Amino acid sequence: MENYIENLNWRYATKKFDVAKPLSQEDLEKLQKSIQLSASSYGLQPYEVFVISDKETKKKLKAAAWNQSQLTDASHVFVFVGLKKLNEAYIDAYLKNISKIRKVQFQDLGGLKDMLTSNILGQTEDQQTIWAQKQAYIALGNLLSAAANLKIDTCPMEGFDAQKFDEILGISGTNLTTAVIATAGYRSDEDQLQHAKKVRKQEEELFHLI
Repeated sequence: MENYIENLNWRYATKKFDVAKPLSQEDLEKLQKSIQLSASSYGLQPYEVFVISDKETKKKLKAAAWNQSQLTDASHVFVFVGLKKLNEAYIDAYLKNISKIRKVQFQDLGGLKDMLTSNILGQTEDQQTIWAQKQAYIALGNLLSAAANLKIDTCPMEGFDAQKFDEILGISGTNLTTAVIATAGYRSDEDQLQHAKKVRKQEEELFHLI
């Protein structure tokens, strides 16, 4: 646990990446696994993730992110896209996965289906979109922590045009829309922010122990 806290202190939102240091395939797979294993409400994971290393695609994304250099300098760009709306078919697919993995009869999951149908499908499309994007942020947090534990640098980012990202990724007009992104790679020696002390609220300001 001490190492984990040390690694979180080591982590910062990297602004300048070393373009000559790509992620290894092994580390990339670990990062992807950390996203796959992330917590999500009901376990529904109402999002997908584009993992981008293609240089031309990254250039296009950079232009849609106010030309922030992280998009092209980092080894990979993780784009979390949330579902706009869930339907009964999505819920059924989730329940079939439970049935397969946990070896339970699909019909025995009727109570869970009724609950999910009422709680999720009972929301408006706008509510479902917002909820799905919040779930994507949970997965983002898992990625950032896992990367820090691997001593891989990241920068979570909201400064981009979601509509243009959707167009570049070919998801315009689909049930998906960009929620949040993160770049991953290794910090450049020229990034002065790596030497700055971390600034956070004091514990007594942040926590209320009742």
